[in-house]
Amino acid sequence: MDRIGDDMMFEEILSRLPAKVVCQFKCVCKQWCYELSTPKFVLRHTRRLSNLLQKKLLSLNEHTIVVDDIVSGNLEVDTRKIVTFPYDVQPSRLIIIGSFNGLILLCIRRTDANELVLWNPTIRRFKLISDDYFSRYFGRHDDTGGMYVDEHNDLKVLHINCFAGAVTARVYSRHNNSWRKLSFLKGCMFGSNFYSWSPGIYSGKTIYFTVSNYWIPPGECNIVAFDVISESFSILRFPERIQVNPCQVHFLTISDKLHGIVVRYSDELTAKLQCSHSSTIGSAAKDEYNSRQ
Repeated sequence: MDRIGDDMMFEEILSRLPAKVVCQFKCVCKQWCYELSTPKFVLRHTRRLSNLLQKKLLSLNEHTIVVDDIVSGNLEVDTRKIVTFPYDVQPSRLIIIGSFNGLILLCIRRTDANELVLWNPTIRRFKLISDDYFSRYFGRHDDTGGMYVDEHNDLKVLHINCFAGAVTARVYSRHNNSWRKLSFLKGCMFGSNFYSWSPGIYSGKTIYFTVSNYWIPPGECNIVAFDVISESFSILRFPERIQVNPCQVHFLTISDKLHGIVVRYSDELTAKLQCSHSSTIGSAAKDEYNSRQ
């Protein structure tokens, strides 16, 4: 039998193993540790197992972090596990900003400074990615972000901070282990404390946010889209056929397509799942926004 090459070993065999087993194989030698840690392997491994992994729900309670298995849409409380966060901090001080392929982006709120952490609870690994910038104010509705992998297989973290009426957008590169500032939309008031930002949802090379305002003007609800290829922002409008209330639209992805859960209040509380044809909406909305600048 012909000898199995390294490419076959890493791309076709090891990429199909559970995450815990892959971590054990990193101890074989330095080469294996390097190959199994590259963004290329991590991306392939995630895609291989995405349809096989058991769905789980992670909950932050006041004193514990709980992981429940989801089977056929139901929580299996008999399999509930308690996981330990890598830092000695109360779970009530943690804010989940976003998630991507098993990674969780968290903010640790401290009295003296805030810290931003990438955490993989499955394999118990983490990375502190904050710098001096994060000593600034942090708000649950004023800070948000998302994660993605660029065309060079580099994991990127998008972070948006709203403070004193201004929006600051920055992106972190795991490959370079550094942050850089991005240009945000000119002329918008989304940095005002009247607005509330949702966590970012990744779909089709774009990260989507809902930005809602209960006050001035009343009932305003927007979609901010971040194109991960051009690293540019645009504003999308909700289709007129979808009547929305502020802060009552929540994005999710199903089969790699963007959907929204629209919650309405009338005589009773109702929720409706909407599929968004983002490419059509995006081009028209971007033209509309540019014409008003």
